[in-house]
Amino acid sequence: MGTGLDIAPEIYEETEQEEALEPNYKVFIHNDDVTPYEFVIVILQKIFELLPMAAEHVTFVAHTNGIAYVATYPKTEAQNRVGKAHFAAGLEGFPLHFSIEPE
Repeated sequence: MGTGLDIAPEIYEETEQEEALEPNYKVFIHNDDVTPYEFVIVILQKIFELLPMAAEHVTFVAHTNGIAYVATYPKTEAQNRVGKAHFAAGLEGFPLHFSIEPE
């Protein structure tokens, strides 16, 4: 009877290989007049793993220009992170919106 640990490395490698074959997608954040600035910074740090200064910069650019580049990920990863961000914003009642486009 196995511990299940033998399976994990294979699953991790398989997922990594699938992502390596996927095209990269850019993630963009769109400004709105409802979502609090601080909430956006937290989302960028926790979901998109931006450092605090980078999260503040992206938030500022989105606020002043209406849109800002966040990061680039393999397509599935970009979709997953955007989905998590939209879900978290929805739970708080905020219309925070991200989009993705091919690199």
